[in-house]
Amino acid sequence: MIEIVPLTGIGEVRPGDDLADILHVALDRCGIEPRAGDLLVVTQKIVSKAEGRFVSLADVEPGEEARRLADITRKDARLVQLVLDESSAILRAVPHVLIARHRLGHVMANAGIDRSNIGAGEGDRALLLPVDPDGTASHLHARLGLPVVISDSFGRPWRMGVVAVAIGAAGLPALLDRRGELDRDGRTLEVTQVALADIVATAACLATGEGAEGIPAALVRGCLLTGPERPAADLVRPVHEDLFA
Repeated sequence: MIEIVPLTGIGEVRPGDDLADILHVALDRCGIEPRAGDLLVVTQKIVSKAEGRFVSLADVEPGEEARRLADITRKDARLVQLVLDESSAILRAVPHVLIARHRLGHVMANAGIDRSNIGAGEGDRALLLPVDPDGTASHLHARLGLPVVISDSFGRPWRMGVVAVAIGAAGLPALLDRRGELDRDGRTLEVTQVALADIVATAACLATGEGAEGIPAALVRGCLLTGPERPAADLVRPVHEDLFA
């Protein structure tokens, strides 16, 4: 049986907070004694907050390209400048939509920059993605003794709505390669690779939610993890394999 246990009572995370300690206290408060088959899913937002990834829009001076894209997308030119700063390419710019390839390789709206549920602060702020989510996951894994997935919300081509995916992972095979195995009929699997960390991230999202739930982490219990450890970076499809180019 798979269980998903929300970690409640964490409260607002602030820059400089010891996130591993906060999560350890939350596990204790919820009466969770980690065991084999447990994974911890931590939302990107509290990771970015603890790492101080806030930017004051008052400090952003949009350039010519940002202003041009802002006119097209009808977005704040300062926010567009942040998207440009965080991205390696802009893939789509139409009214109310700005799709970018983030410097980490993720293709996502607004380069993952967020202005919702980021806590009270002085002036108008935005929150950027963590600098090295796999590195942060590795640090949390070492401190907590649990496999860790850092999740974020993504849209998908040709599908409505968002799901959670892994942008950081440690202690598990984020991508599980099953090519070469046999199916039940004895046929060789030729293309099957399982995005295990993404599956775990979306499962945990049933507990953490996508709105004002205020639950930024969840324990997923009962997962059978086989295969070599691989980071979330291995889930990013290389640009030369772009299926929509």
